[in-house]
Order: sequence, then structure tokens, then C-alpha cells
Amino acid sequence: MPRIETQHHTEGKHMTHETNIKVRGYHLDLYGHVNNARYLEFLEEARWTFFEERGDLPWFLQSGLALVVVNINIDYRYPATMGDALAIATSVKSIGSRSAVMHQRVTLAGTDKVVAEADVTFVVFDAKQNKAVTLEGQLKELLQSMLDQ
Repeated sequence: MPRIETQHHTEGKHMTHETNIKVRGYHLDLYGHVNNARYLEFLEEARWTFFEERGDLPWFLQSGLALVVVNINIDYRYPATMGDALAIATSVKSIGSRSAVMHQRVTLAGTDKVVAEADVTFVVFDAKQNKAVTLEGQLKELLQSMLDQ
């Protein structure tokens, strides 16, 4: 797995988490840049780190709830190559009654050069009920504390 470093940026209700990943040779495709499928792995790593470092994972586990991705829209804007340091900013963009959207932005670390951007829609799944739950009460409050406003 790539080397990972993280940072939080908060200002009032603004909540953005940053994960840094260094591009390794095994991330590359035949053309010498990061394969498109690898970005999905980078984004997943950043989402896990976001929830883990906020301290929310134990609450979800104790509640029998899981975050399940139901849609990813990703735009690839600039090729990353071996040795590049990538910064992945992750935040919750919006919350609906049944799903929420996280926005993730990959840049070359220390620059404004956008490598990729993604909107990731997820539901909260109750394993006992075998279905997605309505985002309300304590669950909604928890998600609202993550909003990027």
C-alpha cells in the first residue's frame, strides 16, 4: 500500500481531510501514468482515513451500520506519474434523506494542479435489516458535522 499521511482542515463548520499518497511504480499503466482504476483505490483509502481519523468508525461498527458506495463520478484531469506526491482532499458535500455525497479532489501535493475530482454517493446500510436506512436523528447529526460548508 502507498505511504499515507493525513491532515485535517477545519474552519467553523468547514471540514476537509487531506490524505497524501506517493505514486509508486506498481500504480502505473503501460503508458507510464497512474492507471484509472488505481484512483478508485486512492480515493477509497482517503475515505477510510477520513472516517478513521475523525473517530467515527467505532460508532458505525457498534451501531451495525456500514457506508456503502452506490455511485462514483470521476473526472481525470491531469496524468500523475511515478514519484508524484498526491494530496486527496475529502469532505462531505451534501446529505439527502437516503444518501449522501462526498467530494474528493486529487492534486499534486503543494500545488493547485488538479489531477482528478470525484463525487462519491453512499448510503448507510444496516446489516441486520439488510437495507439502506433513512439518514435521520443521531446519524444525520453525525454526517452534518462532516459537511464542507
